Amino acid sequence: MKQEDIDYFHELLKEQLDEVLRTGEETIEDMGDSPEVYADPADRATAESDRSFTLRLRDRERKLAKKIQEAINRIEDGSFGICEDCGEDIAVARLKARPVTTLCIKCKSNREREEDQRGD
Repeated sequence: MKQEDIDYFHELLKEQLDEVLRTGEETIEDMGDSPEVYADPADRATAESDRSFTLRLRDRERKLAKKIQEAINRIEDGSFGICEDCGEDIAVARLKARPVTTLCIKCKSNREREEDQRGD
């Protein structure tokens, strides 16, 4: 992979990590604001459902932040863009679509096919 591509992905991943972390901080601040009291049980249920949904989103963002940090670490150790299964280069187009990926499209397709066969 060319150095300009590596630099592009490093910057892209840092920006994505900053965005995910900022969103997470905003969620925590929003949820930490004044406790709300609901007289109507339906309103309370809706608020709890919204809170649960927000927490699920936050959990997904936390997992994404971990994957982004791992991708940044791979850039720094020189293994970014190399498929962890076959050792071949991952296409730049695939990395642009999913910069945190660790598998080339062929190996990812093979894994998905195996999972389908096992019924995962």
